[in-house]
Amino acid sequence: MGAGVMPQGAGGGRRRRRRSRAQAMSDINITPFVDVMLVLLIIFMVAAPLMTVGVPVELPKTAAASLPQDQEEPLTVTITEDGAVMIQTTEVPYDDLVARLQAIATERQGDRIYLRADGHNAWSRVAEVMGALNAGGFSNIGLVTDVGGPRLGGAQAAPGG
Repeated sequence: MGAGVMPQGAGGGRRRRRRSRAQAMSDINITPFVDVMLVLLIIFMVAAPLMTVGVPVELPKTAAASLPQDQEEPLTVTITEDGAVMIQTTEVPYDDLVARLQAIATERQGDRIYLRADGHNAWSRVAEVMGALNAGGFSNIGLVTDVGGPRLGGAQAAPGG
């Protein structure tokens, strides 16, 4: 990957006559660098989708735009189809939810939290969990949905926006 010494006369078309001196090679071999960068690109492309919260829920579809990203790792509360409540990927009994959220809120800088709820849940269950999030110290609640749902007026939203 570094500079080497080329024998005299192999200067790529230039002819210089020097006696007993070897000319320094000024070419850099970037092939290993490109290989490493392509491998890293593939690794990150495969690993990026795996970094999301791994609780499978069927989110309702809306035409809403995405929220801006925070500096901290987003805290996510999920309500599964059967009504179980999970903080990130850990299931939490409903009675302990407020106490756990208060403990987490003291360690975090922001008060933003994302609520993911399966579309088959009753709105009353989602509202109860939102009340628990507020009581736990999180007043900035973002509801997570999938894009591509109906817009006001009945027209279907285009996928991706």
